[in-house]
Amino acid sequence: MTKTDAGVEVDPITLQVIRGSFETIAEEMGHVLYRMSFSSIIRESQDLGAGLFDTDYNTLCESESTPMHIGSIPGYLRGIEETLEDGEWYQGDVVVHNHPYHGASHTPDLAVVVPVFYQGRLVGFAGNTAHHVDIGAATPGLIIDVPDVFAEGMLLAGVKLYRKGKPNNAMWNFIRMNSRAAQQLVSDIEAQVASARLGAKRFVELIEKYGEGTVFAAANQLMDYSERMMRQRIAEIPDGEYTSEGWLDDDGRNREQRLKVKVTLRVTGDEVEVDLTGSADQTPTAYNVPFEGSTKVAAFAAFRKLLLDTAVSDTRVPSNEGSFRPIKVTAPLGSIFNPRAPASAEARFTQCNRMIDLIIRALAPVMPDKVIAGSSASISFAAYSGVRPSGDYWVFLEVNEGAYGGRPRSDGPDSIDNLMANTRNNPLEDLAMHIPMICDRYELRDDAPPGAGQFRGGIGVVKAQRVLTPAFITHESERHTDAPWGAFGGREGTVGKCLI
Repeated sequence: MTKTDAGVEVDPITLQVIRGSFETIAEEMGHVLYRMSFSSIIRESQDLGAGLFDTDYNTLCESESTPMHIGSIPGYLRGIEETLEDGEWYQGDVVVHNHPYHGASHTPDLAVVVPVFYQGRLVGFAGNTAHHVDIGAATPGLIIDVPDVFAEGMLLAGVKLYRKGKPNNAMWNFIRMNSRAAQQLVSDIEAQVASARLGAKRFVELIEKYGEGTVFAAANQLMDYSERMMRQRIAEIPDGEYTSEGWLDDDGRNREQRLKVKVTLRVTGDEVEVDLTGSADQTPTAYNVPFEGSTKVAAFAAFRKLLLDTAVSDTRVPSNEGSFRPIKVTAPLGSIFNPRAPASAEARFTQCNRMIDLIIRALAPVMPDKVIAGSSASISFAAYSGVRPSGDYWVFLEVNEGAYGGRPRSDGPDSIDNLMANTRNNPLEDLAMHIPMICDRYELRDDAPPGAGQFRGGIGVVKAQRVLTPAFITHESERHTDAPWGAFGGREGTVGKCLI
């Protein structure tokens, strides 16, 4: 935050205009990113996030995208500060970053960040993240049973793709030569660069129109407002300690050795601590969760979901850093939610979903009108790949839907990405056009009923894929043993299945 905003009080009308401008910029950045991208995981599924940030790395605005992306960018920025090439920002720089032990959410989520300069001074950043189909890891697409973070592919920490506006051709060539899907990867990174540059341009235009002091004073007021609203909602929860436990299937190597997830919530006044002490130790596979870029972000998302839901709130609270401030997250170093380097940590999504599921369960007794029953709280993430007759790799990433649990006043929605995600499904027509695969079945699940109750749980999806060439398949999924929990007398849901 700049010093020129000290003591400035922005009038309500100007404040709302600037708020609208921030939100529009973030949405425009997201639109540019997914409309310019070539891989279906970004173009169709919209597995991305974008926003603007001040020089203290506070989120000023964010696109309405996947929560795991947008809430993570401040962690990336702190990691870039630790590792930045040259150690200094210049006008025209573009940085790429994905190191999970320097703030990133996980290695396939590359962040692209552009510094924002106004009158020769650094005043903020425009940045985005997106999930890429292949970054040259030990296995195509998804990385699970690998020994360490170095097997997850290219580790990029504070690397400048452009320095003072000039491309770093050696780095572009390095990226191109280390991916099975090089053209998609490079094209998608170029889309991220265009998105971030647009955000930086719009940020400067906003400052030029209203003045630096007014814009940053408004940003401060908006963050304070979001913080105040979050604190008011937390204060409505009775003080106390709330605990819930669940089990993950295994780590992908040591089959049927279940992993505990334990969540303890300590509510004190208008603040809350999410303590993950008691959860499983870190695993020898990539089934760990980067603390800064994923564990903390999941906890923030859980409380925004529970307490600031726009569908049931009288007022819409801006999505910015203020809503994170009253939430503290604790996880012992060496645990599944805070692994020690160089443990691999790519397959981190389901653990975050189960954390959120258990936060909701822990608060159910004191928030019966706001919680839902147990969701699928997993991810069915499949990577299909093979080699074409030309010798080129094809790689396809597929996010399959689960369902939400029953709600206080209605059934759980059917076949929808849930809790920690907001990605869309990939059209089958797009699949057939680009990949040597055929989808034989894609419909609502009919082999088991959803959790019964006054309001039933949602119905999951069944998908059957057939590959037309020799192929490599990696599947990241969960909840094959621990059924979604029923709430207030409702029945449990049904576990998932995976058949090859």
